Amino acid sequence: MAFSHYLQVMSLDPKLRLRHLNCFMEVARTGSVAAAAEALHVTQPAVSKTLRELEAILGNPLFDRTGRRLKMNAAGAAFQKFTGSALGDLARAQAVVRGAQGGEVKLNIGVLPTAATDLLPEAAIAFRARHPNCVLRVSTGPNWLLLSQLREGALDMVVGRMAEPDRMEGLSFAQLYPEEIIAAVRPDHPLRALSVDGLLNHPLILPPTGAVIGAAVRSYLLSIGANAVTPAFETVALAFGRRVVQQTDAIWFISRGVVAEELAAGSLRALVPERPVPAGPVGISLRAETVPVPELAALIETLKAAAGPRARRFEAP
Repeated sequence: MAFSHYLQVMSLDPKLRLRHLNCFMEVARTGSVAAAAEALHVTQPAVSKTLRELEAILGNPLFDRTGRRLKMNAAGAAFQKFTGSALGDLARAQAVVRGAQGGEVKLNIGVLPTAATDLLPEAAIAFRARHPNCVLRVSTGPNWLLLSQLREGALDMVVGRMAEPDRMEGLSFAQLYPEEIIAAVRPDHPLRALSVDGLLNHPLILPPTGAVIGAAVRSYLLSIGANAVTPAFETVALAFGRRVVQQTDAIWFISRGVVAEELAAGSLRALVPERPVPAGPVGISLRAETVPVPELAALIETLKAAAGPRARRFEAP
């Protein structure tokens, strides 16, 4: 059977090209023809033309257009979901074949701050020793972006805290260990314990809206009667938060894993809370029903081994 006839049997239009899919995914990711053109290194008219061709092939618009603004509609959202999965499967198939031929294999890993400074580096070093022909390409970013890239197939895995259920559509999550949120301060900070009065009288650094721990921190502040506090800064970035805390009396609500090295070295310390700050699950997010290639399966096992001591800290004595 000729491949073109096979495509017709499978109801896949033979006029559909990879450039159509790549163009659509970039516009969907960025929400902008201009940004997609820049990312794809083509002109804006070329992106617009390719997008029109794709919509003609599919027989439906994928975006609602208001002036120069594009908003993905329901058909576009469905196409994005399946196209991302298909492109991801194609990339993994290519990696498997190259691996079978003794070539280099790449895994694209997204990591959130709580796992970027401690867990993933430890696991990556151990993984590299056993799989020297596999390159880990590690990306950081906000949780919503990493999960979107995972869903689209641009990432093979995301390591970090579990997102809210409405952001996990089409994805699975496997917990590695629970991790608490702490109130980090400089070693000679005047406070020893975390209290409402202390929060009202010292600058606060809170996670920004959209950060995975943002809702948990704000719920905690509400539960202890400190919901009226206004932050001086909002961040989960280690370099910025650490510098501000070490040079001021600021109190930074952050996942323990982000500042684990600083706590161990004594350059930061955690205030003792009057009421425990909630812990949350840290783990691995994958596309639902993913069948990992051997290298990805090995990395998952390496992460589980590295996470073992952290999980045991929370086990009942």
